[in-house]
Amino acid sequence: MKYVLLAVVLLLPAALVAPALAQDKPEPLDGPSRPVRDSLLEQLAGRWRVTRQMRGTSTTVAADAEWVLSHQFLRFHYLRDSTAKQPYEAMVFIGYDNTSDRYVVHWLDVFGGRWSETLGYGTRVANGIRFMFEYPDGPFTNTFTFDPATREWTSLLRQKNPRGEWTTFAEERLRRP
Repeated sequence: MKYVLLAVVLLLPAALVAPALAQDKPEPLDGPSRPVRDSLLEQLAGRWRVTRQMRGTSTTVAADAEWVLSHQFLRFHYLRDSTAKQPYEAMVFIGYDNTSDRYVVHWLDVFGGRWSETLGYGTRVANGIRFMFEYPDGPFTNTFTFDPATREWTSLLRQKNPRGEWTTFAEERLRRP
């Protein structure tokens, strides 16, 4: 009986303090309990016809975007066009890091691991998000801009050349089919 009483005396303070400590624990900044809610990215969800201007050539592909992984990322999927000379396919995962207060983007495509290892970071610009990638051959930006009047997007991809000048790599226009 003496041991039971001793156990109660020793454990009672812990039992009273534990719930109070649990209440002081802050809610996580990211994760399943904190889905990304972004009114600009919501405009990107859905199906798209993407017209790309690159090196003097125009191509059109289909794309779709949907929220995945407990609404943590908007997955933008450039669908493979097997009729193109060089078929391109990519899955782009756009999320938000509440701790760092910035967007993140994982760009995975047919060019493989070397170019997919670089994480992009984004900040808001007027009606858009500018993502910066520090690729092995130099910095690269991709600025997604939404036009509220037409409800269309543009994506301007720029790179810094060896002379330190910014040049346009490609430009895309996203329209609803």
